[in-house]
Amino acid sequence: MTQELPYYRPVRSEVEVFNAAFQQKLPFLLKGPTGSGKSRFIEYMSAKLGLHLISVACHEETSAVDLLGRYIIKGHETVWQDGPLTRAVREGAMIYLDEIAEARPDVIVAIHSLTDHRRMLYLDRKNEEISAADRFMLVASYNPGYQAGWKELKPSTRQRFVSMTFTHPSPAIEMEILDGETGLDAAMSKKLVKIAGKIRNLTELSLTESVSTRLLVDAAKLINHGLNPRLACEVAIVEPLTDDDDILKTLVELVSLIF
Repeated sequence: MTQELPYYRPVRSEVEVFNAAFQQKLPFLLKGPTGSGKSRFIEYMSAKLGLHLISVACHEETSAVDLLGRYIIKGHETVWQDGPLTRAVREGAMIYLDEIAEARPDVIVAIHSLTDHRRMLYLDRKNEEISAADRFMLVASYNPGYQAGWKELKPSTRQRFVSMTFTHPSPAIEMEILDGETGLDAAMSKKLVKIAGKIRNLTELSLTESVSTRLLVDAAKLINHGLNPRLACEVAIVEPLTDDDDILKTLVELVSLIF
């Protein structure tokens, strides 16, 4: 049964590069802000390559044990349970470690032997070495503009990956994405993209994250549902960006000028 491809509009040469990395068994790192298409791209590529995708959303408590596995009590026995990384290595799946820089340092140590010529996973607790299945693919992502201090990936880690930076697409491509994702008419899409461009240029607001294509897609879906466009932009674009009353007021006024 053919796996249906999720919608994805290539922006650069990311599909070609990812295919080459997969064929050469090289790990892949995506860098870029939230909502810039990193996760959708991985969903698209896993479907295109026919690989089972195992996604892990990393956070500050994510440890190597969470990824490798642990012994658990089952009935009257103590049995080993593989973690998501171990399952992917055994099965030949694609493992996607989203926001890997958020995870604890031992996670980086655990994946090192998978990011070089060895393609080997070590399970210390089981005293077991596992050679990665032929179609295993290690993919990770992080946001270098958002991370700070100890959460930055070390150069020695970054250099173990083939890397690409994902940024906000051009206005023309962003309109294509809105059409492909939601079918919103061109005139309305143009206004949403214009709002995004203006907010992205308001650097003096010091927003932690700017308008992502994902937020535009959410607004477009609400507009297609029949919600007033101005209200759709306020709840899907403006409110998710900030809790600061003054900034909210500024952004709402900007939306009002366009709609």
